[in-house]
Amino acid sequence: MIIDRPLCPDGRIALAGISTSPCLAGSRPFILAAAILSSAMGFIDGSVVTIALPSIERELSAPFETVQWVVNGYALTLGSVILIGGAAGDRYGRKVLFLTGILSFTGASVMCALAPSILTLVGARLLQGIGAALMIPQSLAILTASFPKAVRGRAIGIWAGASAITTALGPPLGGLLIDQLSWRAAFWINLPIACAAIWLTLTHVPESRDEAAAGGLDWPGGFLAVMALGALTEGFSLASASRLLSLPVISSIGLAALGLVLFLMREMRAPQPLLPPQLFRNREFAGANLLTLFLYGAFSAVLFLLPFDLITRRGYSVSEAGLVFLPIGLVVGLASRSAGRWADIVGPRLPLVLGSAIVGLAVGLLALTLSNIWLGLVGPVVLMAAGLAIVVAPLTTAVMNAVPETESGIASAVNNAASRLAGLISVVIVGSAAGAVYLERVQSLAPGGNAGLRFGVLPDPSSPARATFEAAFVDGYRTGMLIAVGLAGLAAVTGAVFVKAREKPA
Repeated sequence: MIIDRPLCPDGRIALAGISTSPCLAGSRPFILAAAILSSAMGFIDGSVVTIALPSIERELSAPFETVQWVVNGYALTLGSVILIGGAAGDRYGRKVLFLTGILSFTGASVMCALAPSILTLVGARLLQGIGAALMIPQSLAILTASFPKAVRGRAIGIWAGASAITTALGPPLGGLLIDQLSWRAAFWINLPIACAAIWLTLTHVPESRDEAAAGGLDWPGGFLAVMALGALTEGFSLASASRLLSLPVISSIGLAALGLVLFLMREMRAPQPLLPPQLFRNREFAGANLLTLFLYGAFSAVLFLLPFDLITRRGYSVSEAGLVFLPIGLVVGLASRSAGRWADIVGPRLPLVLGSAIVGLAVGLLALTLSNIWLGLVGPVVLMAAGLAIVVAPLTTAVMNAVPETESGIASAVNNAASRLAGLISVVIVGSAAGAVYLERVQSLAPGGNAGLRFGVLPDPSSPARATFEAAFVDGYRTGMLIAVGLAGLAAVTGAVFVKAREKPA
């Protein structure tokens, strides 16, 4: 690995290639701050936009299956392009890709804030995901290049905790801005964060790249991945508006299957594959990433569905709904380090199984839709946060320990992509299921497809049909939440089967 022209805090250029220079050491707190701000911008955006979905649906008069693409479009391009983003940073320079990602993300945020229609908004979200795919993988890579091993773990721990806490503050802050201004404020808040991250990067972050990285990027593989995931997402989205076995749904899912097969064939032959097949011959690595898919799929389903219950059925304001999510990031951010130390003692298997089971229990309690705020909302959300806090650090450890240190960068990129794609697939599945159940329940009451047939839009409380439509909404909501319970259960089983217990010393 080489580090080019690290900057001193006063703007002087330090000696190239010397990562332990005093100038670089003085810049490390600022490098850490840049990594935290950029990651937080991507994470906050996801959580705040989820809170804004009901407002977006109402103001833009958008069908529910199209509103899903405000979340899915971002996750699609982020999950599909993130491997390309990581590989490009290794070859062409992490700082330049980092800045390119921040600028692209910020420009797309402005487009989202100014979007006059739902289709324009979805298009801007696709571009925003590409910017995030260039930005997010560079943050950890820059930390790894700038911090020696003796302090790198602590730096990454601070980064993870700070990112979780800033993500937790996103929904209440965003909710307050949305209530006082508009859902468009969810995108405007990226601008000051981006300006600070850009200034820190230009003044303190050195350029770095992997001198051993060779060959071009696997562009055909990237294209096939986007095609397969896009077709899969569209197929499930169509399923929420039509029958599962309709021709458009079958065609989209068939195209996704073809794209996946072609992608796997490409990766087995590509000289520099985006997804190295040999990694998944490692049982523990494959199992840890499968657990990631299941657990983050369950969590993403909750983040997607719960705002509709809070705002549409319970009548919460957007800022009040945001406060419900506050404990998640705070608990995860404050407890993850202790969970990691516990995993070092007992091994990763027990925390992964226990934490996943706790998440499943918490989601099951949310599915009951109890009217009591402590039993029906606050208690389950805190319980879910505790389960996630138990899992996050041990899961990362299990992934990284399953491969040689020389492949740690690839392993991290694959696991990051798995967590992003889990959100994409989960939101499509639970959104389609919830929308289909709701549609079935109210079909006879709303012939012709009026506004009442959009999941998450209910008649005025004074309407005689309110109770019937609300019951249909609850049925759809519970269906989606029970799918999330199943995903968390599969995560627990996967951890028990694939992840090793703590090895006893010889």
